Amino acid sequence: MEENDVVRSLAALAQPIRLRVFRALVMAGPSGLTPGALTETLGVPATGLSFHLKELVHASLISQERQGRNLIYRASFDRMNALLGYLTENCCEGEACAVDGKAAACDC
Repeated sequence: MEENDVVRSLAALAQPIRLRVFRALVMAGPSGLTPGALTETLGVPATGLSFHLKELVHASLISQERQGRNLIYRASFDRMNALLGYLTENCCEGEACAVDGKAAACDC
């Protein structure tokens, strides 16, 4: 992962609502959520939610797919794992980390 991509991803997550949206999509897994489900779950107005979703899509942290009349948003697990990998690449001075494998990556 390039440094500019890391900065873009971290900047997108450095806002409370976007962080909550991203975490909700991670919890939803590969099935994703519609904007309506996100507004209901998070209590975020639909008008503001669309702006935050656009920012997360721009950072490639989430994807958008049209299914009929609905938009489905999903967390980009590959991008999330690449970001985590970049951040922890040189941790523990090259020694095995105390973090277990489950916390280091998501296999969704």
